[in-house]
Amino acid sequence: MTFSADIITLFPDLFPGPLGASVLGRGMSEGRWQLRATQLRDFATDRHRTVDDTPSGGGAGMVLKPDILAKAVDTIAPPADPRPRILMSPRGRPLTQARAHELAQGPGAVIICGRFEGVDQRVIDTRNLEEISIGDYVLAGGEVAAMVLLEAVVRLIPGVLGALDSRDEESFENGLLEYPHYTRPQHFEGQDIPAVLTSGDHGRIARWRHEQSLALTKARRPDLLD
Repeated sequence: MTFSADIITLFPDLFPGPLGASVLGRGMSEGRWQLRATQLRDFATDRHRTVDDTPSGGGAGMVLKPDILAKAVDTIAPPADPRPRILMSPRGRPLTQARAHELAQGPGAVIICGRFEGVDQRVIDTRNLEEISIGDYVLAGGEVAAMVLLEAVVRLIPGVLGALDSRDEESFENGLLEYPHYTRPQHFEGQDIPAVLTSGDHGRIARWRHEQSLALTKARRPDLLD
């Protein structure tokens, strides 16, 4: 089964962007995952290709029209499509490493990139859109957020990174932040590589790394320990 991602966006030319580079791009060229970006305006019904309208009840900005977005979702992901339908939204549940693993093990995802003030709630409800946020801030649109989501997911697909062991001790994989890393030269601007890392004692190294991870997590992300 190949992971297949569909993006609904007003700016399809932004894709694949960084997703087409390095190991992720190689994984795509090798057929380990697929990406397609679709222009939302292709589903508009007027000659101006209108996709938005003023918010009901007043207020600033514009809202993506429910009929246009629903038609796009239904065309790209009909009812039998097993892929989750995701809306990148600052009010969504935070993206986690656990959710990235779940998505990586599935058939793919249909990702809607919002713009303007947001999306008509009726589309979110009737098309069962899963709202996901990449952080407590607001972007101009969902395209960059979609790239963040896909990079977090695609790198977990078997064969994309190559060495699976390289991610086993990464931040969030074991509930802690990752320990500090060092490499040659031994001496750099008055600082040395910690002696334990050059001791050859793998047991001591493992304990030191765990202690460092725990200390960093306590200092920077104590919420992870809760």
